[in-house]
Amino acid sequence: MVTTYTENMDWQLDAAELRVLGALLEKEKTTPEYYPMSLNALINACNQKSNREPVVTYDEETVETALDGLRSKGLSSRISGGSRVPKHEHRFTERCNLGRREEAVLCVLMLRGPQTVGELRGRTERLYNFDDLESVEHTLQRLAEIGFVKKLPRQAGYKEQRWAQLLAGDVEEAEEAEVEADAPAQGRGPSDRERIAALEQEVADLKRAFEDFRRNFE
Repeated sequence: MVTTYTENMDWQLDAAELRVLGALLEKEKTTPEYYPMSLNALINACNQKSNREPVVTYDEETVETALDGLRSKGLSSRISGGSRVPKHEHRFTERCNLGRREEAVLCVLMLRGPQTVGELRGRTERLYNFDDLESVEHTLQRLAEIGFVKKLPRQAGYKEQRWAQLLAGDVEEAEEAEVEADAPAQGRGPSDRERIAALEQEVADLKRAFEDFRRNFE
């Protein structure tokens, strides 16, 4: 029997800790000039309305309590230095010995909840540029082997299964019959979620194509 990393962990995140940790991971890559982060910047990152699911309205006390919890678990640290404003940074990837691919996938799962492989590829672009869906799937499989993620049962009305992070505990979702999940074959059109995922993937592909085109003339 294989023992997963999460079975050996002496910690589990609550919802606020998960959001704060995800925001630290995201901002380290997307706005490195403002990282490590002040408390106010971190509150804004947690509460932003884009790229978040669910949208929250955490106050200073909630984020401070989450940071205390993360520090007690060895997943973040406070930096005082010469600045009058303390800054905060994560210790997650070094604590768990994760690479950039695993970090990117987990970050997006922390901030936006369960997602399909296609959604993850489009939404991780700012953090790591996966070549194709197979590389995302391979990364998810590696994370599943150490107990950080799992594939959820297929939902009725959706063609693809979603993946969820397990850092805040197991995710329980009801099993859905395959015949219900295969409803598109009986005339159902794509859902709003599927259309949005397809558009996000199309935008990501266009961005990659433009970057390749631009590099050819540099």
